Amino acid sequence: MSQSATEANIPMLNMERMARMRALLEAALAPTLLEVDDDSHLHAGHAGARGGQGHFTVRVVSALFEGKLPLARHRLVYASLGNMMQTDIHALVIRAWAVGEQPDEAS
Repeated sequence: MSQSATEANIPMLNMERMARMRALLEAALAPTLLEVDDDSHLHAGHAGARGGQGHFTVRVVSALFEGKLPLARHRLVYASLGNMMQTDIHALVIRAWAVGEQPDEAS
């Protein structure tokens, strides 16, 4: 991230991050559903928040998850996000389903 993170500009940085996350996930996973939420406000004062990195939740449905266990699905998401996991994302909650699976918050 080229801009330095300050408390004043983290919301704007996270909007940019979420747009980049969406673009990367769409390109790699061709999802039929993709939601990216910024949870950073829930972690104010947390070590990762102080460093300017964000906390996010991703909900994604993709045919690429068919037949894969949750760990393999998470690895696909991490690989799709590439170096953002080191530079922009401190914490990531992943909810990943194959096409035809019923999305619920327990998965």
